[in-house]
Amino acid sequence: MSQVFDGYERQYCELSANLSKKCTTATILDGEQKKQKISEVKAGLDDADTLIRKMDLEARSLPPSVKASLLAKLREYKTDLNNLKTEVKRISSANSNQAARDELLESGMADAMMVAADQRGRLMMSTERLNKSSDRIRESRKVMLETEDLGVSILQDLHQQRQSLLHANNTLHGVDDNISRSKKILTNMSRRMSRNKWIIGSIIAALVIAIILILYFKLAH
Repeated sequence: MSQVFDGYERQYCELSANLSKKCTTATILDGEQKKQKISEVKAGLDDADTLIRKMDLEARSLPPSVKASLLAKLREYKTDLNNLKTEVKRISSANSNQAARDELLESGMADAMMVAADQRGRLMMSTERLNKSSDRIRESRKVMLETEDLGVSILQDLHQQRQSLLHANNTLHGVDDNISRSKKILTNMSRRMSRNKWIIGSIIAALVIAIILILYFKLAH
């Protein structure tokens, strides 16, 4: 619910109630007092028109879920204002003789009070419905914020897992490099061992040949 709209709404309700009282008072007055009271009511109606326009602009600037209920409420306020204007016109155009004043006093006051009571009842029902809608909107917003927090937490966990995977990947690359280096070292050692085997074999063969030659020469002499 818009705080700006609520502010305008409070001002309008107070002004509407005040104008209803002034209309009721004007019906029992006559002469200059009646004219002055009607002038005050007309000035108040201009202020009420201004508040209605402000509420209309504020309601149309809100999201659709809130705007629809506020516009429905605003239509009731407009109806209430039109009833007040009709009442002012009726009072202004009333016959100034005593019979007309008596009739207005008896019927006009009753009608005005009934209209005012009916409008106040509808306004109270509308206010209650809007308050319930506001509670539902606040609850939905709470759920949305909780969902958003959960999403942020999940994203943080995924980021941490990604960092862990990247670290593990880097570690595996390091292990692969170490294995490659170890493989090269073992290959070189294997080659050296093969070469040393050939050298030792050659030395042993040479020694065997030398021993044979020595034995041969000794035996021959």
